[in-house]
Amino acid sequence: MILGIGVDTIEIERFTSWHTYSQKKLQRIFSVEEIDYCLSQKNKSAERFAVRFAAREALYKALSYAYPHNNLPFLTLCAHITIKKQDQRPHIVLRNITHGIDVDSLVIHLSWSHSHTHATAFVVLEHK
Repeated sequence: MILGIGVDTIEIERFTSWHTYSQKKLQRIFSVEEIDYCLSQKNKSAERFAVRFAAREALYKALSYAYPHNNLPFLTLCAHITIKKQDQRPHIVLRNITHGIDVDSLVIHLSWSHSHTHATAFVVLEHK
């Protein structure tokens, strides 16, 4: 059963200077593994940060739809997310999140894409 959907599109240009941000500032939004990956190729860091940020926004929207009375702050959600590749596909891992969300009962589907100018992410939350 589908519980929520979310989509987000963002301009990659907004992320062109993120490779200069401190590790501490980046860790407010991304996991250490994601930061390392995004910074591993400076010429691709903006698109990598952008698409991961869009995925977080899309997940936030999907969770807001699925749990309309939940007031989970965006940055709190970000602190509990890691996006990893699994079988060549992006996969969102939620860890240690509370706020009335039963993570173990959720399947999170993520699809994303980016061009030279925009990054888009689409999330579907499904009940196991």
